[in-house]
Amino acid sequence: MFLSDNFLLSNQWAKDLYHDYAKKMPIIDYHCHLDPKEIYENQQFTDITEAWLGGDHYKWRLMRACGVDEQLITGDSSSYEKFVAWCQTVPKILGNPLYTWTHLELKRFFGIDLLVNEENAPIIWQMSNEKLATDNFKRREIIANSQVEVICTTDDPIDTLIFHQKLADEESRFRVLPTFRPDKSLNISQTGFSSYIQQLAAVTDKNEITNYSELLDALDQRIDYFHTMGCRLSDHALDILKYVEVDTQSVDLIFKKAIAGETLAEKEVYAYQTATLVHLFKAYHAHGWTMQLHIHAYRNCNSKMLEELGPDTGYDGINDLSITIPLQHLLDAANKTDQLPQTILYSLNPNDYPLLVALMGCFQKDSPGKLQLGSGWWYNDTRAGMRNQLTQFADGSALHNFVGMLTDSRSFLSYTRHEYFRRVLCEFIGELVEREEAPEDRELLGSLIENICYRNAANYFHF
Repeated sequence: MFLSDNFLLSNQWAKDLYHDYAKKMPIIDYHCHLDPKEIYENQQFTDITEAWLGGDHYKWRLMRACGVDEQLITGDSSSYEKFVAWCQTVPKILGNPLYTWTHLELKRFFGIDLLVNEENAPIIWQMSNEKLATDNFKRREIIANSQVEVICTTDDPIDTLIFHQKLADEESRFRVLPTFRPDKSLNISQTGFSSYIQQLAAVTDKNEITNYSELLDALDQRIDYFHTMGCRLSDHALDILKYVEVDTQSVDLIFKKAIAGETLAEKEVYAYQTATLVHLFKAYHAHGWTMQLHIHAYRNCNSKMLEELGPDTGYDGINDLSITIPLQHLLDAANKTDQLPQTILYSLNPNDYPLLVALMGCFQKDSPGKLQLGSGWWYNDTRAGMRNQLTQFADGSALHNFVGMLTDSRSFLSYTRHEYFRRVLCEFIGELVEREEAPEDRELLGSLIENICYRNAANYFHF
């Protein structure tokens, strides 16, 4: 039976662990891309197309792979036409996790147990839109009804966090906390860097930022502010990771060249990024934050479509550069003075998993799982990708300490990914029991499942 109560649960132990332990645990979604303004304003979705397809480049890529015209993806076709185009695509993606997720979202949120295809499109459109028109399907209700306790959004240092403050001032069944994402302050070679630095100055006590010391002070001020707003995580997109040591005087000259609009040599870019990252690592440690490093995305591979649609529209790939040596140097630079924060290492390239697990083991101290191998991310949040991540974590570290799943999503309907992960986790542990690699000990195994699904995250992040 498709998507029965026991789908993915291949043996009795997997079934018992999921239904008795995993299923009931609340959700801590400690990394996502939901807009706090949308959460605060709590509007209803116009229709299922907005809720399902709006901004979802996972789905857009598959529609393009099936030959759907761009007008029906990101163009000006009607909502219903775009919805039908997705319904026509779904039968062709059997075996892709989005086939399962699409049906799971329909079933869990809307109570619709129909196959998604062109024939069923009209009735699915009608039934889902009727539900979306009710108060129970406003954005906050969707979150609360998904058993979510904490959401960590992704926020730029210059953000005022006004909507986080408004949400904090209201009674709610869940918390919405910011995450510090300073990528724009590190992308010194990008167009608009100088303008961004002045925006950063405007939200601090500075009239302008004219040197590197003032930049670091401004970032420190924003870290302090984010901390008062409940922030306990930072995040970095390290698509290309290099380590270049540089003295303070030299990095100051590099910074001044950049804000003057001068072109930088590649080595100067990496030197500035190295110095700034090490400073931030130490600042995160001082605040007791967890640092997330997202490594090896290969952004904007299709230059023509980047020009037409902009970034984050489904044209990113996976990088395969070497990261062991530069990442070791970065971690070691903070660790030399005992200022390395709790760190979660994600790589979009699963070939990096063994080296990340080995490297993080070189810096473990002070607390359980101080360094973590991040959950299967983006191209890896499939059943196979999740199992690979669990296997690598268990093989090289202590799986008991894993902080579990996150959505990394812009969709309010993506919480079923936690269910999907929990089923994969229980399947994985159940198979260990079946192979007699784990004991038939309900207390031991149940505790492991509950920790990974919820308790580890609740304890690790110090919310």
